[in-house]
This record gives sequence, structure tokens and C-alpha cells, in this order.
Amino acid sequence: MLRAYKFLMRPTVGQQAALGAMLADHCSLYNGALQERRDAYKHASRTSVKYGQQSAQLKEIRAFDPERQGRWSFSSQQATLRRLDKAFAGFFRRVKSGDTPGYPRFRGVNWFDTVDFPKDGDGCRWDSTPHDPVTRVRFQGVGHVRVNQHRPVVGRVKTVSVKREGRKWYVVLTAEQAQPVPLPKSGSVVGIDLGIANFLADSNGEFVPNPRHGRKAAAKLEAAQQALSRFPRVRRDKRTANHRRAVEKVADLHRTVRRQRLDHAHKTALGLVRAHDFIAHEDLKIRNMSKTPKPKPDPETPGSFLPNGAAAKAGLNKSINDAGWGVFLTILHAKAESAGREVIAVDPRNTSRECPECGHVAKENRPTQEKFHCVSCGHTAHADTVGARNVLRAGLVRREAPPA
Repeated sequence: MLRAYKFLMRPTVGQQAALGAMLADHCSLYNGALQERRDAYKHASRTSVKYGQQSAQLKEIRAFDPERQGRWSFSSQQATLRRLDKAFAGFFRRVKSGDTPGYPRFRGVNWFDTVDFPKDGDGCRWDSTPHDPVTRVRFQGVGHVRVNQHRPVVGRVKTVSVKREGRKWYVVLTAEQAQPVPLPKSGSVVGIDLGIANFLADSNGEFVPNPRHGRKAAAKLEAAQQALSRFPRVRRDKRTANHRRAVEKVADLHRTVRRQRLDHAHKTALGLVRAHDFIAHEDLKIRNMSKTPKPKPDPETPGSFLPNGAAAKAGLNKSINDAGWGVFLTILHAKAESAGREVIAVDPRNTSRECPECGHVAKENRPTQEKFHCVSCGHTAHADTVGARNVLRAGLVRREAPPA
């Protein structure tokens, strides 16, 4: 199995300039390859340029511009061209499926923040000075960069990436590992119900409160965005130092919220994996749940629309995105696989309307957001706990069902 590691780098001032130049030159290569594909399709009888053709031109490009393109790793430049090819593959896939196409766009220098090295030892070397007590990673054209390695890397390093986040630089590794030893059996099974009022409710009646990181940072973020909006729109190279600091302030706040959300998801998922052998959760279609409602034209007044609850739905969508259910479920599945636990997603329909005691399903069983009261047998409980119990039962049924 593959596992990713992310470490903070401590480059010198000269190395920071070299890393920035590497990103800028790879961004220029990406944009140039995109322009070539656009021109070929427009002016050469709708001819499509493929990755193989553009990769074959790399040798000539490096010889023509040795100062900008010739000093970087050949394999990293191929990875940048594969990145563009992957963007086009996604575009054509969305066109074929009828989704919003999203044609690949040109990338600004600040929007191109990652360079990939497909193989350790080809243009890069992880732990390049093994006899030095300080861990370093070497990049072609940059040198040996100091790394703050906060945990050991287990397995053989396969790929290395450089990532810029604000003013900080990170190295991201993927290492191939043997299947880890599963955790000892706990003999416990659980169902979980994700929500807004509480981040998580389980079938045992316990709750994990919703931290609402985005809402807590909303006031600071609003003030930072208002300060940024006061600057006039000018070219990037014409921006003042105050303008750049305002941009960095907004970006730093967004990164802080993202890290807090990831930290909460990791800790919550780890607690579930350690305590339970089997975990069932709802198979939520989060993208569909957070869509804006469609407009309702007024049949009596052409050109006007009826109220569609867009304002209330916008608040709900913001709360769903702030909770970070998708990130949490992804982390939960990854940790469960490493620990030898079983995670199953079940159909969420009627999980909060079905009585776990008598099986009666009715909308009236849930009179309020938190209260569940069965109109048939009179069973009363917290609505989220009832949903978690129903999720667990459906998950156990699905686990015992014979394969199709």
C-alpha cells in the first residue's frame, strides 16, 4: 500500500528563490503546452495534440531555453505535461457524461504551487545526506534543502513533490509499505450519523460536537476580505507591499481553517477506528446536498421569479461545507484500511424516520430536528441516535448479505 508524508522544509533565502523560479518555469511550461493545444485545435483542422508529442519536444525546449527550462529535472517537466494531459482527459470525460465541462485554464504563478518528481533519485533525492543528523532533500537546480521531519518514513519512497503554501514550503512523499499489522479486535460495532447540530452521533448514544471552524473564523475572514477589497485592481507586478500582505492575510486564514478541519477529522476518525471493528455510515451525496435550489419562474409575471428558499439553503450549504463530511469519510476509510477495520456505507433514505423498535416509517416520527417520537409504538429518543441505530442495522444486514 502507498502512504503519503508531508514535511515542512527550511530553505535558505537563496533556495527559496530557486524553488520559486522552479515553480514559475514549470508554470510557464504548463501554459505553453496548453496554448499549443488550443492553437492546434483552432488552426489545424481541429487537430488534437497529445502528451507524447509534447513530451518529445522537451529536449528541443530545454536546448532552446537552457536558463529557464534546461536547468530543471526532465522527469519533473514530463510530470507537468502529464498534469495538463490529465486535465484534458477530465474535460472530455465531463463533456461525454453531460456535466459542466470546465475547460483547462491558464495558471497564474500563484495558482501553480506544486512540482512533482515521479521517481526518487531522478531529479530529486530524499534523505540525500543519510549520515547527517539533519534530514535533507535534494532537488536538481536547488540543492540540499533542510527538512523538519517530525516522524519516520516507513517503506521505500516512490515519488517526491514540492508544494508551496503561502510563504511556507513542504515536501510531500509517497512511500510503498507492506500491509500493516491490524489492530486487535475490540468486539464492538457502531453506526454513525453525520449532522450539523452535532458533527457525529453514534448508535451508542454518544455525540461529537460540531467545532464549526469556519463560522468561528468568519468575523476575522470578513474583516480581512474587506481590507483586501479596498485596494484597486491592478496588475500583479504593480501591487504594493500592503496589497500583498492583505492577500496573504486572507489566504492564511483559509489555510488555518483547513488545517483545523483536517485535525478534527483525523482525531475523530482515529477514535472510531481504535474503538470499533465495524463502522457503518450513510452514503451521503454531499455535492448534491449542497447544490443551490433551482429558480422558480412566476407563471403570472414573465421575467420574475417566486421565492425558492435560496437564502436559507445558502446557510445550510455553508454549514455542510464547514463540517467537512467528505474529508472526514475519506480519512475514516483510509485509517480503517490500515487498521484492518471494516467500513460500510448504506442507503441514507428514511434512516431518521424509521422507528428502531417497531420499524414504522413516517415523516411524523420526527416532529423536531432533535426529537424522535414514534407515532405507532411511542418510542422516544434523540433523532440522530435513532438515525445511527438504523444505519448500524442496515450496515450489518449488508455485511451479512451474500455477494451478488
